[in-house]
Amino acid sequence: MRVLVVGGGGREHALCWKIADSPLCDALFCAPGNPGIADVATCVPIAAEDVDALVAWVSKERIDFVMIGPEAPMTLGLTDKLRANGVKVFGPTAAAARLEGSKAFMKDLFAKYGVPTAWYGRFTDPQKAKAFISEKGAPIVVKADGLAAGKGVVVARDIAEAHAAVDRMMTEKVFGDAGREVVIEEFLEGEEASFFVLVDGKNMLPMVVAQDHKTVGDGDTGPNTGGMGAYSPAEIVDDALHARIMKEIIAPTVRGMAAEGTPFTGVLFAGLMITKDGPKTLEFNVRFGDPECQVLMMRLKSDLLPALVAAADGQLANFDLRWHDDAALVVVMAAKGYPGTPEKGTVIGGLAEAAKVEDAVVFHAGTKAENHDGKTAIVANGGRVLGVAARGATVGAAQRQAYKAVDAIKWPGGFCRRDIGWRAVAREKNS
Repeated sequence: MRVLVVGGGGREHALCWKIADSPLCDALFCAPGNPGIADVATCVPIAAEDVDALVAWVSKERIDFVMIGPEAPMTLGLTDKLRANGVKVFGPTAAAARLEGSKAFMKDLFAKYGVPTAWYGRFTDPQKAKAFISEKGAPIVVKADGLAAGKGVVVARDIAEAHAAVDRMMTEKVFGDAGREVVIEEFLEGEEASFFVLVDGKNMLPMVVAQDHKTVGDGDTGPNTGGMGAYSPAEIVDDALHARIMKEIIAPTVRGMAAEGTPFTGVLFAGLMITKDGPKTLEFNVRFGDPECQVLMMRLKSDLLPALVAAADGQLANFDLRWHDDAALVVVMAAKGYPGTPEKGTVIGGLAEAAKVEDAVVFHAGTKAENHDGKTAIVANGGRVLGVAARGATVGAAQRQAYKAVDAIKWPGGFCRRDIGWRAVAREKNS
């Protein structure tokens, strides 16, 4: 089978790393890929959002199966166009991708089909949004309706901060068209969990649960990011809670999407808050999380490719996946300035040494190869640049190995959180 993975970040590196091991995969390509992905797949210089060029290339190269990594090409209709050309593809249609592409659509679907979530209001008028905030009080959450690379969410601690967030999104247009409409919603207290399910339009196959670290600084401080690290398993979701999430959140969403005439096929990623009243849905994403995908792929014992094909074929009923009992943890190394304007072009050393750390893997995200002093060097080319992952018998053991690999990397232009997995490690110490 000739396989194309679309995307060029840490998630796609992890997917390629796993798919490359499949005996079903005869040739693996990635568009556009990155220097790390180039070690396991042939990189194709086509942007993930260049839908027409991707469709033409897939036809020319007789690709059998396409796995779409990021959300943007899905919302732009890549799945629809590939299917129209008779190509098998893993990922939702543009209509189904609205679950992530429009928070307003998602919240309205929750309300219609009884999915537990925070109360909300949706606004296209900034003054009405501010009036709603003043009426409800703070803390409160302000979200850009559209795609904003994981940065379009502000948890405002007071009304002035919430009003400023509305101004930035709707008046200053810092997220472009994504901020034309905003969703204002209740601030939920509890502990977050990332819940992943493969869906074939009707049947659902849950994967292991992870926990992300969204804020940029240690101790969960600072602004939100696309994710600074993750670990799995997230023990806050026990078997009883897992069953409740499937019954109350995942199943109604899958049934609701089908009832709306937009059946969902792909991976459904529910960002959950485990509150004192039970699980509530913060958001749905229509792709593997980044950096959660890295820990999922580290823990997955089964061949991933047959599961993706089964989802695309509507054949997930009675399908199963096997997982390593070990924990996995990933630390994101970001360029200085992130989540604002990151410093690009800084040279990263020590990658070979980090890769030698036992049970560790370095996934590339925002990197590129450049010539420095006559030699090829890896340099930073984005905000989140590397995902340093490791497996271990416990989260604490995986954490130690991951940071051992982090410390082998020589990159003065980068930084990371030093406390990824702290909740799980604290629970392990107290158990």
